[in-house]
Amino acid sequence: MLATGIFLTAFGVLLIIKPSLLWLLTESWKSADGTEPSNLYIWSTRFGGVMFMLVGISTVVVTFF
Repeated sequence: MLATGIFLTAFGVLLIIKPSLLWLLTESWKSADGTEPSNLYIWSTRFGGVMFMLVGISTVVVTFF
C-alpha cells in the first residue's frame, strides 16, 4: 500500500510539472499539426495531477494509521 501511495504521488507531481510529456506520449499522434497541447489539455492534466497527489498522500498517511 505504501508503494502505491508513493507511485501515485510521484505520478501526480510529474503530471503537474510536465503535462506536455504525457501529451507527447499519448496524444501527439492524434493531432493534425502535433506541435503542442492545448491550454485546456494542460489545465486538465495538472488538475488530474493534483488529484493523483491527494490520493497518493492520503494512501501513505492511511498506511501509517
